[in-house]
Amino acid sequence: MLITLFSFLTRILHMILGVNIPQNFPPPLSDEEEKNCFLLAEQGDEEARQKLILHNLRLVSHMVRKYYSTARNPEDLVSIGTIGLIKAVDTFNIHNGARFATYAAKCIQNEILMYFRSQKKLASEVSINETIDIDRDGNPLTYIDVICCEEDIAEEIDRKITTDKMLSYVNTLLTPRERQIVMMRYGLGGIKAQTQREIAQTLGISRSYVSRIEKSALETLKNALK
Repeated sequence: MLITLFSFLTRILHMILGVNIPQNFPPPLSDEEEKNCFLLAEQGDEEARQKLILHNLRLVSHMVRKYYSTARNPEDLVSIGTIGLIKAVDTFNIHNGARFATYAAKCIQNEILMYFRSQKKLASEVSINETIDIDRDGNPLTYIDVICCEEDIAEEIDRKITTDKMLSYVNTLLTPRERQIVMMRYGLGGIKAQTQREIAQTLGISRSYVSRIEKSALETLKNALK
């Protein structure tokens, strides 16, 4: 449920930014461009903020490939890391002299580790020394490594607020048919996530019709999220 909701939220964010696949990630900004964008974002310029997110998405993909290349769900980790990147953009202080890439990398890594921690909580009986992943250098990442990371209560609260808000949008802004298809498509409400073709077969409608309804629903949620 948690990971499918992360993927769902991140897909909407990618729609807002106009990016859907890693190959479309634009190159990093120059130091001067980055500084100017942060100064504008401080003044409430949403376009500058989105530009900072968009031009640093490549960092998320790079970190997942470098440290979690053997993970079973790299696309989900990119989705989770993107949330960490957005938090980094919103909290970075351009005036303290630190490099944003260093700060963002820490936020991205922390978000991914928080996900692993949540998986530990959901597990019934596991050893704290059990290996959950291996980095490119062959070093194991165990549950004890994740548990020892400092927990950020503010981020946990922010995550719950964001999740509750999006579920509220699904329940209140979508038509009954849109809500049904979105919940089936992304595995919300305890429903198993399904492909458009599977949903079409279940509901007795065409796959293209399912696609149109899903697109309309995501547009509604995108506008609400803005």
